[in-house]
Amino acid sequence: MKASHERGFTLIELVVVITILGILAAFAVPRFIALDSQARAATVNGLAGSVKSAASLARGLAMATNTGASGTVTMEGQTITLNNFYPDSSTIAKAVNSDNTNDWAFTAGTATTVSTWTKVGSGTPANCAVSYLPATSSAPPVVAAVTSGC
Repeated sequence: MKASHERGFTLIELVVVITILGILAAFAVPRFIALDSQARAATVNGLAGSVKSAASLARGLAMATNTGASGTVTMEGQTITLNNFYPDSSTIAKAVNSDNTNDWAFTAGTATTVSTWTKVGSGTPANCAVSYLPATSSAPPVVAAVTSGC
């Protein structure tokens, strides 16, 4: 009869592999944790760009259709109220079409006050936000992105 030799890993080999995996995980986990805040900051910056674009598109449409500084324009089926040729705070969200309440908490301003989008799930929501201050007679709207609390 032939003697059977079983093959496998020794205990030392298994301990070395587990130790190496533990060391690699210790370096990789913090990098993955930092990715979620970077992703939220990128989302906030992306929304700020969308708000700026929507305001510019509304202005262009108002000028092309000779609507006037305080009329209304229709964008994507939504009626946008203008203030000095730009969307006012009460209708800027319609121009951006940012109705996803799972990702953003939107606080609408009045025609001349600030509207704010805050990122849901951020560490400090007030510091992970986009604000829109409507245009005045002498200045275009101001869109500001804050990412320090993302």
